[in-house]
Amino acid sequence: MAQNGFPLLALADWHATRDTLHGYARVLGTIRGALAPKQKHWWHISLRVTPNGITTTRIPNRETGFELRLDLSTHHLVIQADHARPTQIPLDGQSSAVLVAQIMSALENLGIKPDIDKTKLGDSNPTHYDQAAVEPFWRALPRIDTILKRFQEKLDANTSPVQLWPHHFDLAMNWFSGRRVPGTNPADEEASEEQMNFGFSTGDGGIPVPYFYITAYPLPAELVQTHLPPDAFWHTQGWTGALLPYAALTKTEHPEEKLIGFLQHVHSVGRRLMK
Repeated sequence: MAQNGFPLLALADWHATRDTLHGYARVLGTIRGALAPKQKHWWHISLRVTPNGITTTRIPNRETGFELRLDLSTHHLVIQADHARPTQIPLDGQSSAVLVAQIMSALENLGIKPDIDKTKLGDSNPTHYDQAAVEPFWRALPRIDTILKRFQEKLDANTSPVQLWPHHFDLAMNWFSGRRVPGTNPADEEASEEQMNFGFSTGDGGIPVPYFYITAYPLPAELVQTHLPPDAFWHTQGWTGALLPYAALTKTEHPEEKLIGFLQHVHSVGRRLMK
């Protein structure tokens, strides 16, 4: 672990385990989306960070409710229904299809029957889950969540929750300028609102290392000409945005200042150019 508290988090060290955990997050998001009241921008399918993992938060179901939580400190999927003892399912590398069957069985015992398409959550082949490899991620995730919320606190206009998206497995938040995008249908919330997106990814096929990113919609042409703070650069392959490698935080004495400085700098320029 780095001396500043940010653990090393090379994707190559836990790629298979990360993919397994990503699949588990998709299960939680699918079940939440089936029962939670619809929210704009699909916020009803997103997840939240806890001190020890990832949660759906409380999902209402008729007169009662329940929470699904990936506890990464004990490596269990925890089902907590209102006024009931928790049910714990060990995370041992079972496939997403097997995990969803285990969850659905436990929920059925509670009288809860989400209507989901299980075939879209993967096959039943075992996967890889290394408990030791998960530890750096669950130690880093709450710190990143906290920094994004501190950055969010200083923003004007509307923002989304800081949320973990199960489909991309990235932790992110949006800032909305309050203006509509000219020429779009106001009823199309995905395309009609001018916004910037600030997030963290554990890495992907295009960028195989963990990184922080900032994108803007619509993207001002001048934004990508903006000089960025040290270690940050503009990514233009496949998608365009400002990028700061996570590894840069492990090498500085002041990681929070470095990350917030990056976020604030690009936001201030983007906010000015998007007017």
